[in-house]
Amino acid sequence: MGSDSDWRVMSDASQSLTDFGIPHEVEVVSAHRTPDKLMQYAREARGRGIRVIIAGAGGAAHLPGMLASMTALPVIGVPVPLAYLDGMDSLLSIVQMPAGIPVATVSIGGARNAGILAARILGTSDDDLADRVEAYALDLEVQVEEKNERLKGSL
Repeated sequence: MGSDSDWRVMSDASQSLTDFGIPHEVEVVSAHRTPDKLMQYAREARGRGIRVIIAGAGGAAHLPGMLASMTALPVIGVPVPLAYLDGMDSLLSIVQMPAGIPVATVSIGGARNAGILAARILGTSDDDLADRVEAYALDLEVQVEEKNERLKGSL
């Protein structure tokens, strides 16, 4: 994430990964304040065994795109809402990437979905993880039916 203040949103991605049993790391890397660290992180990530990067940033939100420009790994961008513009600036900064530098972008504040998307990507080469992702989806179905029954019962 671009700043430790982004943790309030990005912790949901970390929790999703933990829920799926996916080892991960959390790092503050600013595209603007620590460009050398950003370059080193991006260029060394694949060699360190990282397989997907989830990058959250607010405001100008250059972190996801800059990471994507320096690594062949898939990058998932999370627009972090700030006090002004409600995260629209972050969303547009992340989603409007030039041709050849894709960043998969989730909704504003959608870090939980970023973690789930990372699990799905990793599950394409890990059958056990894919099974856990499928079980999660089935559990969501059960939850919806339970909520439906509770609602009907309250009428």
